[in-house]
Amino acid sequence: MGRKESAGSAGDALFTPGAGRPSVRRLRQRPHARVLVVGGGINGVGTFRDLALQGVDVALVERGDYCQGASGASSHMIHGGIRYLENGEFRLVRESVVERNRLLRIAPHYVKPLQTTIPIFSTFSGVLAAPLRFLTHKQQGRPKERGAFLIKLGLSMYDSFSRDGGAVPRHQFRGRKRALAELPELRHDVKYTATYFDASVHNPERLTLDVLQDGEKAGAAPSGRPGTSARASNYVSLVSMSGTPNPGTGRGGTVRLRDELSGEEFDFTADVIVNTTGAWVDLTNGAMGAASSFMGGTKGSHIVLDHPGLLTACRGREIFFEHTDGRIVLIYPMGDRVLVGTTDVDADMSQDAVCTDAEIDYFFDLIGHVFPDIAVTRDQIVYTFSGVRPLPRHDATQPGFVSRDYRIERRAPEAGGSGAVVLSLVGGKWTTFRALAEHLADDVLTELGMTRKVSTAQLPIGGGAGFPSDDAGIQRWIKAHMGTGRDADRTALLLTRYGTRAEAVMEYLDAGPDRLLHSTRELSVRELEFMASHEQVGHLVDVLIRRTSLAFRGLVTGELLNEAADILSRSLGWDTAQRSAEIAHAHDVLRRFHRVETPSLVS
Repeated sequence: MGRKESAGSAGDALFTPGAGRPSVRRLRQRPHARVLVVGGGINGVGTFRDLALQGVDVALVERGDYCQGASGASSHMIHGGIRYLENGEFRLVRESVVERNRLLRIAPHYVKPLQTTIPIFSTFSGVLAAPLRFLTHKQQGRPKERGAFLIKLGLSMYDSFSRDGGAVPRHQFRGRKRALAELPELRHDVKYTATYFDASVHNPERLTLDVLQDGEKAGAAPSGRPGTSARASNYVSLVSMSGTPNPGTGRGGTVRLRDELSGEEFDFTADVIVNTTGAWVDLTNGAMGAASSFMGGTKGSHIVLDHPGLLTACRGREIFFEHTDGRIVLIYPMGDRVLVGTTDVDADMSQDAVCTDAEIDYFFDLIGHVFPDIAVTRDQIVYTFSGVRPLPRHDATQPGFVSRDYRIERRAPEAGGSGAVVLSLVGGKWTTFRALAEHLADDVLTELGMTRKVSTAQLPIGGGAGFPSDDAGIQRWIKAHMGTGRDADRTALLLTRYGTRAEAVMEYLDAGPDRLLHSTRELSVRELEFMASHEQVGHLVDVLIRRTSLAFRGLVTGELLNEAADILSRSLGWDTAQRSAEIAHAHDVLRRFHRVETPSLVS
């Protein structure tokens, strides 16, 4: 999904670092790349990493923060998409379950097994309607609930795709008595439950950063040589494109880029441009002078609840079910919070993607559908988020039946050979980002006349390298990495946040005097400085939403805004006016896009 999160245009830039941002300087110092990736969601970042590993001179720009759009507004699931079987998308389901199992191995620091239970209230319902849904991709009349027979059939097929050598447990059915014994708060007219395993990604934003940093590391210049063959910057937008080739090579085309934090513009040339801007693919193509109508995204919203009763009712598992309108929805615990989602409505790209009152009412209704005795109120909502799925144009097809698969559209250079080849990604989902990036990178390599050198299929991602394989190993790791002033809880938090990359963070923390913030025990002064210098923090709100999960869990306070702004001001060179603007910007983003009312307390 995609969303906007800007307080204004480039003319309203909140700060202008005196020396310029290092990430932008690297682009300006070497203003040509064989490949320019436009869009810093998980698919763009994954493609950047794959190309860097092949030794390609590649650059990436993202107009907002990394993982700010669709990638940061997902249901936090890494799943095979069992419901896609109903659409006949067997290739996508097979690829998804293979990639799900793979991510459990190569990104174990963020991707965890997720026990999922489907409550079922009928036996044969939907048997006649299902073939029509399959053939027409439309709901015919009043939705027919999917009964046990259909769900059993779907899960059996899912098992056949998911076995992976027996590593993934087969699904299990429970009758009413055992179902209520396991989940006593369920509706008492439940007939069966079906339980299977998928996976969750508890911090998609940090996983995206890990993938990005893998790419930057792979493309780092050898010791003693200037420059780097892989560089990326957030808060840089593509403004326009011309067919003017690179003056040194006579190839490619020129794009105009703008630093959204300073407002400065500069030219950049590339032989191949990869458009991975999600729901904004058509708008990006328009900025490059070529109209397209590939996209037809749908909006999806979620709420996060601080609700101990609902948390207990889930018993540590995702509750995944069909609501009365036929929409597949979910309720599942994430730490001490509960995530509820999602909607699926046609998006208006001229409007901000936000969770509406009507959607909140819908979420409360779906909770009551399976847990009728659990009351939920608006004051238990700690965070909301919405985005636009990067789906293909679907005309009369209903949103729930639009394909979740992807395709790559190629635009050739202008007549005469000037200009860049443009590859536009249409569609794509979180679970398959690695396979999708491999496909897209292979297409780019073909354009460049190069061949693949490295496979990413078994390559650990970031802090997943050497990550402990079980709880006992995690405890041993924590014990081995505790230090002066760093107890087990703080060490565990760093491992959760960074994976085994926490070792490098700890070295930074231990290199000077440090203390925890007064406003939260989940951040220290030097950790904020580390984020500012190593993770391309552009705004205060980046730390709250995408470098940590503090906003997601409803833990942002006015005191935290002020304290974090003070520390970041020293690291990023904000003056008093810029510091105040950052606090106001964070307050505005949290209120407008996430329904979080936090006192500004600007001082």
